[in-house]
Amino acid sequence: MDNTIFDFVGGTTGDWKVIKMTTLKGDSLKKVTHIDKLASSLLQTFQGTWSLKGVISNLRYTEKSEKEKLLAIQEDLGREKATYAALIPIRKNDAWWNLAQDERRKIMENQSQHTHVGMQYLPAIARKLFHSRDINEPFDFLTWFEFAPEDEPAFNELLKHLRNSEEWKYVDREIDIRLKRV
Repeated sequence: MDNTIFDFVGGTTGDWKVIKMTTLKGDSLKKVTHIDKLASSLLQTFQGTWSLKGVISNLRYTEKSEKEKLLAIQEDLGREKATYAALIPIRKNDAWWNLAQDERRKIMENQSQHTHVGMQYLPAIARKLFHSRDINEPFDFLTWFEFAPEDEPAFNELLKHLRNSEEWKYVDREIDIRLKRV
């Protein structure tokens, strides 16, 4: 199996118990009680109420100096004390995708300061971005965060900053799924 491809399977069993599912924009997903995050392949499918597939890819809007800073302070997923998680599938609208990549970068970094804001919450909040748009999934990105229970207020603050940014005006579907490790 390719360790860059993952399925997030919602159903009645899994390593993560759903605490809350909130649809912020667009169509919701069917309610589930658990989610499993499984290494897979593009050909493999899993049984569940729903399954979302994502691919770990290169950092598309990150400059070298930003990447070096991120790698220096970002923690890996799977830390023992990080028993809370959030899966946030996001889709952006056609207006976003019709912009050139440099225009999207300017919105993300010059106006929204996406990386700068996110770095303020490291290393407490670990994050991994899974790309889904290029494999014809219903979302463009699956964002996966892990953190300790005491870091949940900081995580909520991070989301507030990002959701109030210029970049988020282009989001047309977003679901916030909060989880606790079983």
